[in-house]
Order: sequence, then structure tokens, then C-alpha cells
Amino acid sequence: MRELISGMFDPTSERGHRVPLPRRGGRWRLLLGMVLANRPWRLVPGLKTALVAALTTGVIATISSTVWVLAGSLSPWRLVVATIASIALVVGWLVVDGGLWDRPDDDSSPARERSRLYNTSTLVTLTVAVLICYIALYVLNMLWALFILDPSLMGGYLKQPFRYADLFVLAWFVASAATVGGALGSGLESDEAIRAATYSKREEDRRNRLARDQT
Repeated sequence: MRELISGMFDPTSERGHRVPLPRRGGRWRLLLGMVLANRPWRLVPGLKTALVAALTTGVIATISSTVWVLAGSLSPWRLVVATIASIALVVGWLVVDGGLWDRPDDDSSPARERSRLYNTSTLVTLTVAVLICYIALYVLNMLWALFILDPSLMGGYLKQPFRYADLFVLAWFVASAATVGGALGSGLESDEAIRAATYSKREEDRRNRLARDQT
């Protein structure tokens, strides 16, 4: 620690300082620290266009009779698969569209390990952020469905019993569809907005310096 601090205080020092991680739990603690430094919850207000697209998709889908039929025909495991697939799709789209995938500077083992840590922290950060958005979408869709829909009227239209409990399933399915709609909306955001919402300020500055050095 003394060596690291002294190196930080010496502006003329160009020597790299490293601290070996403990074998047990060291990398997991480092990864957790990187994710917390990225502050995943910042992604929610950082992607306003994506959220508007997701909310619009959810509002329209909730009042669609075709969606009612689809939601009623899906088993719980298919709803779980739809949830996982929609979140994975958004995360993958954000990584590709925002150019968030880190590549090693060279073929050395430390460089490859560093890139693995950066990429893992990026994926975990985005997954946590998208999961927060998913839960928020589910709650909003549930409130909207309870306000606008009448289960008895829906049951008469579908020619089958429909209860208030079925509205929870409907909101679950709509949240998955709205999350995919949010992925399309995220494409309207600039790459800078996506990076700013995903990375901490220090990590963003580091990546900007690397981009300038490469050009």
C-alpha cells in the first residue's frame, strides 16, 4: 500500500504498480468492486430513449387481445426463458452497439486477464441495470393492467375464464416484450451516452485515453 500511494503522489513516476490478488476470493472481490464502481443503477436514467420505447411497447401490448392469448398459453418455464432471453438480448445489443467489449492491448497473459475482468464487469453491470429496468417495467405494466383491464370482460372476449391473478402473468409477458422494445430504443442513444451510463468516470477516462492513443 505504501508503494502504491507513493507512486500516486509522484507525478513523474512512469513505473507501473501492481498488487497480487489473494487466490481465494480475491478476484471475486475485485470484480464486485469494479461493478460497484460502475454503479449499474446509473444506466436506468442514462438510457431515456430506451425506457420510453420499452414503456410504449408495454402500454400497447397490454391492451392487445393477441398478447392476452399468448400470455395465457405460456407455461411458467417459457415465461422464465422469455425473461432470460429478453435480458440477454438487451445486454448483448448494448455491448455491440456501444462498443463496450474490451480487447487486450497485447498477447500477454496479464493483458488477457485484464480484458476478461473488464468484460466480465461490463456484462455484470449491464445485467444488473437491465434487471432493474425489467422489474420497473413489470411493476408499471402491472399497475397499468389493473387500471385499464377488466378480467371478466377479457374472459368473455377470449371465451375462457380470466382472473386478476392472470393479470400478473400478462404483465410478466409484456415486461419481456417491452424489454426487447427497449433494446431497439437503445440504438437511438449515442455511444457516449451508453458508455457514460455504464462506466464509472475513471474507467470512462481510461477508455477515452486508450481510444486517443490508438488514433
